[in-house]
Amino acid sequence: MARRCELSGKAVLTGNNVSHAKRRTRRRFLPNLCNVTLQSDVLKKRVRLTVSANALRSVEHRGGLDAYLLKAGEDELSLKARRLKREIAKVHGTQGTQAAAS
Repeated sequence: MARRCELSGKAVLTGNNVSHAKRRTRRRFLPNLCNVTLQSDVLKKRVRLTVSANALRSVEHRGGLDAYLLKAGEDELSLKARRLKREIAKVHGTQGTQAAAS
């Protein structure tokens, strides 16, 4: 499992530990990842994702998983999230045409 957020693309960064004597040793900055189950309102199913705490706050702020994915760029999403986005967009598009026909 890669240490990468499936929604925001946040990954491991590298840098230095710097001691008081200015000695530098390599270190890793790990993202704060959480295994969460998010509800998709359009698809009416639950989805398990590995998401950073920051992205989880963004999902809540934008009004849910569906709204977040529709607004997110393709390059930062994982393969699983991209597939989910396509499914949501397809269903979202068909619901829009049904509402217009009524």
